[in-house]
Amino acid sequence: MSNRSTFIEQAEAIILENLASEQFGVSELADAMHMSRSNLLRKIKKRTQLSASQFIRKVRLQEAMALLKETSSTVSEISYQVGFGSTSYFIKCFREQYGYPPGEVGKAAIEEKTEQVKPNYLKIYRWPIIAGTSIILLIIAFLPFRKKDAVQELEVEKSIAVLPFKNESADSTNLYFVNGLMESALNNLQKIEDLRVISRTSVEKYRKTDKGIPEIAEELHVNYLVEGSGQRVGNQVLLNVQLIEASSDTPIWVEQYSQEVTDVFALQNDVAKKIAKAIKAVVTPAELEQIEKRPTENLVAYDYYLQALDLLYSQTTEGLEKAIPLFQKAVEQDPEFALAYANLAISYYYLDIHRKQKRYTDLINNYSDKALLYDSKNDVSLISRALYYMHTEEYRLALPHLEKALEYNPNSADVVQVLSILYYRYIPDTAEYLKYALLGIQLDIAANDSIAKGYIYLTLSNALAQTGFVNEAFEYINKSLDYDSANAFAPYLKAYIQYAKNGDIEQTKNSLIKELEKDTTRLDILQEVAKMHYFQEDYDGAFKYYKKFVETRKDRSLNIYPEEDGKIALVYEKMGLKEQAADFFKRYAEYCERDESIYKSASMALKYAYEGKVDQGIEQLNHFAVQDHFQYWILLFIEMDPLIKPLKKHPEYSVTIQKIKDRFWENQAKLKTSLEEEGLL
Repeated sequence: MSNRSTFIEQAEAIILENLASEQFGVSELADAMHMSRSNLLRKIKKRTQLSASQFIRKVRLQEAMALLKETSSTVSEISYQVGFGSTSYFIKCFREQYGYPPGEVGKAAIEEKTEQVKPNYLKIYRWPIIAGTSIILLIIAFLPFRKKDAVQELEVEKSIAVLPFKNESADSTNLYFVNGLMESALNNLQKIEDLRVISRTSVEKYRKTDKGIPEIAEELHVNYLVEGSGQRVGNQVLLNVQLIEASSDTPIWVEQYSQEVTDVFALQNDVAKKIAKAIKAVVTPAELEQIEKRPTENLVAYDYYLQALDLLYSQTTEGLEKAIPLFQKAVEQDPEFALAYANLAISYYYLDIHRKQKRYTDLINNYSDKALLYDSKNDVSLISRALYYMHTEEYRLALPHLEKALEYNPNSADVVQVLSILYYRYIPDTAEYLKYALLGIQLDIAANDSIAKGYIYLTLSNALAQTGFVNEAFEYINKSLDYDSANAFAPYLKAYIQYAKNGDIEQTKNSLIKELEKDTTRLDILQEVAKMHYFQEDYDGAFKYYKKFVETRKDRSLNIYPEEDGKIALVYEKMGLKEQAADFFKRYAEYCERDESIYKSASMALKYAYEGKVDQGIEQLNHFAVQDHFQYWILLFIEMDPLIKPLKKHPEYSVTIQKIKDRFWENQAKLKTSLEEEGLL
């Protein structure tokens, strides 16, 4: 039995078991098969060329056909039996699948040969067969040797980079148009989940390179490269495109286009479809629909849009300020131009991003609203709305928009980066943080310069460390420093990774002090040095650094590291500063009440311990013991924290701490399996 049939039969059996449940969809199927959603989508598409939702619907409709032929139930009854909440929608889907409505099935059955009325043994014994098949599949899965493995063909990864197109026009002002052609080719390919498509920022560095194809491909870790050159002459677009197989440095598809500007969208779509076909990428009907979607019918609006886009990508305030009026001209020409509205919202978001007093909240809101109004299935429209929620600090509301954007554009490095930041800083979840850090490094590994690449490796190292993959974290933090030895944060992180490896807190403290001496204004390191003294119960040393931290925080009117106020309270109490200690503890208690993260119960446990409420403290620790995907640093430092000392006298303390440790390693094992299945680890 092939892998294909094994996987599909298992999926079909699970769908049939949940047939009547209208709520049983892609996420439920992924959970039932113990797979991540993205891995399920990829496997189903590869084996059936259908999206997961289309596959589920097809199984439902096939069962509906069988029931219509074999029972006297009405169409309405059967629609509900196979999980359709609406009979009219069931009829519509049935017609699309079979070419005629379900009411016609009886008429067709009369014309069938009489021998077809014999008992359908497959139907009668479906559930015993499914159960038996499951047992057989389990046996097969554990057979030590399988002959088919010996002849299984190695599949070449469909990874691709679109290099910057060359402007062959004598008129340099046409560069934005050629860049637009390259951008559209990239965007269309990014919508195909069967491809891994490198980000625009990663390929930009090769605009004026002398490097050969094999060298570029090796640096980008791709198997295929797209090269192009073009020009615009009046109303004519001239474009030369070739797809090159990196291993042989040989073009495997070449095309020359000479078309009217009015046909530019057809040209762009044709390029993407032919490239996908040449490397045998699976393109689902939904993805094809996205590729063939025209952004606007107004070519004047599109021309303004391309000019603005070129400026937006400059990533400077000056570029943004020049891009905005061009995007506005685009929507004046086409008031339903979703992409232009979305990029207006994005431009204003980045103009406002570093301002304490936000100026453009209403504009970001209005433009992102219009983008979704005119194209709710566009990844850029969804990104613009997510950025609005980040702008207003409603981070959880941003998540569904970003996740939906990734469905429409599974290769969007921008979405992956924002999701990584959200799960690190604002909605703590170490598993999701690591997942998107790993995905990001696949899409954006060849950043424009060594500083950017050093930052990418720093982010990945941090995500690996937080999830307990210490050796891997150490490898990537060293890579980060290799690319950018001046990175201010990498040595700080390396000190903690080194501690995770050897448990030498004195070495960690000295490494942090060394970093602090480079820049004594660094409040992040200042409070970390104080904390190292605190963990060693050197309260005099801790007070020296905490005092400076507190004074500087107050002088700068900063509300940072509120979670440290409990430790500061204990240190000040040990130094005999009772009144100040009480004030810090009050602030810590208020922080605990506000905290909505997975760490709330751990913080509350320390609060109760400080107050001498040992039973409540243990109760909170037990609540924390059932949390998922918390940082590895909790395991390393929670028992060293002097605040927790009163809880150690409780008879349940050791058992509870062990539960926390077990929970972490169980989650890490599941995470490792999931990431390996998705090809990320």
